[in-house]
Amino acid sequence: MISKFFIVLWLSIATSFAAIDTYEFKDGDKQQRFQQLTADLRCPKCQNQNIADSNAAIAQDLRQKIYNMLEKDQSDDQIVDYMVARYGDFVLYEPRFDAKNSVLWLAPLILLILGLGLVVYLSRKRSQDTDSTELILDQQQEKSLAKLLKQGKK
Repeated sequence: MISKFFIVLWLSIATSFAAIDTYEFKDGDKQQRFQQLTADLRCPKCQNQNIADSNAAIAQDLRQKIYNMLEKDQSDDQIVDYMVARYGDFVLYEPRFDAKNSVLWLAPLILLILGLGLVVYLSRKRSQDTDSTELILDQQQEKSLAKLLKQGKK
C-alpha cells in the first residue's frame, strides 16, 4: 500500500517538472500568428494533434522553428510552405487545392451529382414502366372486352 503511494507520488512529481515551452515575442501580432500557425499545423508524429498540443519532440522542434522564422519576419505563407516542403501536405489540416488534391476536393461534389442523376434516372424509368404497364393492361382489357362482346352477340 505504501509502495503504491510512493510510486503515484513520484509519478505526479516527475510530470510536474515537464518542460513547458515559453516564447517571448516583441509584439502581440507575432504571438498571435505563432498560436494560429501551431494550431493549424498537424504534428507529423502524433498525426491527430496539432503542433501546439503535441508533446512529441518533433512538435517541440517545429514550434521552435516557427518561432525562429517569425523572429526573422517571415510571412505565414513562407512558414507553411516550408513545413509542407519538409513534411508534405499531411501537416495541413486543410489540404490545398491543387492537381494532386483535386480528387479529394471534387469527389464529394461529383458523387453528389452522380447520386442525384441516378435518383432522377430511376424515378423517370419507374414512371415510364408504370405508364407502359397501364397501357398494356388497357389493351389487354380491350381485347378481353371485345372478345366478351363478340361472345355476347352470338
